[in-house]
Amino acid sequence: MACSVHAELNLKIAKVHTQKRIAVLGATGSIGRQTLDIIERHPELYKAQVLAAGHRADNLIELGLRLKPRLVVIGEESLLPRLREALAPHGIATAAGPKALAECVEAPDIDMVLTATVGYSGLEPTIHALKAGKDIALANKETLVVAGNLVNRLLDESESTIYPVDSEHSAIAQCLRGESHTSVERLLITASGGPFRTWTPAQIAGATPADALRHPNWTMGSKITIDSATMMNKAFEIIEAHHLFHIEPSRISAVVHPQSIVHSMVEFTDGAVKAQFGVPDMHLPIAYALGCNTRLPGAEKPLRLEDYAMLTFEKPDADRFPCLGFAQLCLERGGTAACAVNAANEVAVQAFLESRISFPKIFEVNMLTLDATTFVAVPDYEDFVAVNAEARRRATEFCKTFEIK
Repeated sequence: MACSVHAELNLKIAKVHTQKRIAVLGATGSIGRQTLDIIERHPELYKAQVLAAGHRADNLIELGLRLKPRLVVIGEESLLPRLREALAPHGIATAAGPKALAECVEAPDIDMVLTATVGYSGLEPTIHALKAGKDIALANKETLVVAGNLVNRLLDESESTIYPVDSEHSAIAQCLRGESHTSVERLLITASGGPFRTWTPAQIAGATPADALRHPNWTMGSKITIDSATMMNKAFEIIEAHHLFHIEPSRISAVVHPQSIVHSMVEFTDGAVKAQFGVPDMHLPIAYALGCNTRLPGAEKPLRLEDYAMLTFEKPDADRFPCLGFAQLCLERGGTAACAVNAANEVAVQAFLESRISFPKIFEVNMLTLDATTFVAVPDYEDFVAVNAEARRRATEFCKTFEIK
């Protein structure tokens, strides 16, 4: 038995030590930059073959000159001349536009696609990658939130594997290694509680964008930080976990853990609970995904439990954080429900960040949009595109009715 275990381990190590060529979508964001940090630290293992971002041309140029990818893609087409002028003299190809962002993942010299774009924008390139048989390190939770059933159907027809990058889903994947699916009782997704965990409803009602962006534990982009403040991110993570691990929604719960040391847990039918501990840093889950569930020594600074006097857990307050309820609501309705909520949430969060609506109106815009938007029970990709567009239009109108004068 020992020999076979060592043989399997050696095979996994050998696979990881073949340089993997990666397309990094969302290269200029927090997850993208941490991914590139891992790639630069381990050039024998990884190569950034394609870098892509939405509109941060100067940051993308700086990364292109430093990492020397084959191709750099920017979503905003008007920025292509600036990109080409800076990178073409160095032999780096450039492209622009949504179509280029989606199609850059299909090239034969790409082994894995890291999707770290924000929101709905991650869906189309993920679908292209699946159809091309590429492995995916998925940091864009909205891909499965919007179209989890479609993505799973494509996975069944593809050679691709999805490796979760979100710290919560990476933690669950680690806890499930070596376990039987039938032995799982519950998935427990931890939440920090965000900046408003101890605020009263009256205080939350008056919260400003600056208040909501002051996350106690994590440094993230503005969209995900606001989602943490509303706990919409936990609703999305419950939906994502359902599609990733094929566990019934009733057996997936959120639990507030203010210290952000336990990243998630799995409860088993015999009463045992397995948890994955780690410092609040994304290098470990990113490296675990890039290595296809093989551990990279030194990916993250070690956790010293003796430095923590107390780890606490509590139930989330659904009355103060009603967005959490969208998880069960969308999963019960199925179809395009989550697609509509995701679109509305992106519009509402942006309106809040621009101080056009108050914090509680994010939930109201999402709920009104869900009820007003066309529902398709068994959608295809074109249905998701249409519902996403309709929900954004309706959410924009609802935001106008709630505008702060």
